[in-house]
Amino acid sequence: MDKTQNERTKMKRTRAALLCLLTTLLLISAADSTVMRLEMTHRDTLFPTSVRRIGDIIGSDQKRHSLISHKRTTATNGGARLTLRSGFDYGAAQYFAEIRVGTPAKRFRVVVDTGSELTWVNCRFRGKGKTENRRVFRAEESSSFSRIGCLTQTCKVDLMNLFSLSSCPTPSTPCSYDYRYVDGSAAQGVFGKETFTVRLTNGRVARLPGVLVGCTNSFSGDSFRGADGVLGLALSDYSFTSKATNVFGGKFSYCLVDHLSNKNVSNYLIFGSSSFSSATKLNATRTTPLDLNVIPPFYAVNIIGLSLGETMLDIPMQVWDATQGGGTILDSGTSLTFLADAAYKAVVSGLQRYLVGLKRVKPEGLPIEYCFDTTSGFNQSKLPQLTFHFKGGARFEPHRRSYLIDAASGVKCLGFVSAGEPGTNVIGNIMQQNYLWEFDIVASALTFAPSTCL
Repeated sequence: MDKTQNERTKMKRTRAALLCLLTTLLLISAADSTVMRLEMTHRDTLFPTSVRRIGDIIGSDQKRHSLISHKRTTATNGGARLTLRSGFDYGAAQYFAEIRVGTPAKRFRVVVDTGSELTWVNCRFRGKGKTENRRVFRAEESSSFSRIGCLTQTCKVDLMNLFSLSSCPTPSTPCSYDYRYVDGSAAQGVFGKETFTVRLTNGRVARLPGVLVGCTNSFSGDSFRGADGVLGLALSDYSFTSKATNVFGGKFSYCLVDHLSNKNVSNYLIFGSSSFSSATKLNATRTTPLDLNVIPPFYAVNIIGLSLGETMLDIPMQVWDATQGGGTILDSGTSLTFLADAAYKAVVSGLQRYLVGLKRVKPEGLPIEYCFDTTSGFNQSKLPQLTFHFKGGARFEPHRRSYLIDAASGVKCLGFVSAGEPGTNVIGNIMQQNYLWEFDIVASALTFAPSTCL
């Protein structure tokens, strides 16, 4: 009888091992043959309001920049696709994506955040959780959900940067968190591992097991308006980016259409190699080193200077030096572009000389310095080309409408905010629009090119 029981146990273990191997082979096959693509939607596409204009954007961006600065002082040193859609109005710097979580898979609308390491969804676990007007993930009804214990090394050490709590009344208590955002928003819940179901570009689906997910039973703040959670895309061992790029070839990319595009125009967040289709100007493709260790968990680039037209601006090199409190990141979650004070003054004073024929105005309640009355008309082609010069010789030449932006009817503003001195420079999503950006995590390289994003 014991022998028979032992044989049955061995058979079960063998089947489990084969199932695990099969899952791994399927994931490898998926990665070799295709990429993962997820659709993203700008929040104001779904919840448009007339009041969420440039003033609200600046307030949100300034809070986010404070978070970036705070993280710098506390930090230690084939694929899938999500669709993006731009809003037709200014609003908070957020894009939505639809993800499918658990077994059976449930759909959730989440904020896509390149500055956040934690992925979480509105959740009920052991009877706790919000249910009003939002989709709810019921963790105990998912056969693939596994909690993380509060006594584990993962909880006590690895997840400390994700605000894990030291509270552990019993060995069976799950690892909990209190994730705080600089704007006062917060999310509380318990950590777990879960399976995500993603759609591939060949029309098939793949399952990503073992993704760290927060089961959030309580949250507050404007950051989550209209959302069921957050998709954390910062560079971290526990972010969704880490899991997806490990499976789909070490790369991810996105292309943001003009923020004033019709709400039915789509673009995508892609995990895997970019297609660089006919919509992208292949002859204009540029590559520069991606610095992944200087301002973690953000995606940093090495800028060596700025120019207007053929004139290099006089900006001290320490502005671009991350070791002296400067440095530059690309952030799809920030709308405007932040420049350290010396760079900010050089850029806006240089551009202002080309706007002398326009009346300077100060729209009520608009916390931005350089705005102009354009009701009599203005030809943007008169502005000089702004160029970001990267280490290695690559140049990024944003569209003029990306740095002289519409703030209100008949009013245009220079789309820059001072980051102080010293300060982290942030290339925001308006500056990035109508370019394809591919982040190669393995090669530590950033490739970009002008694109219609269609």
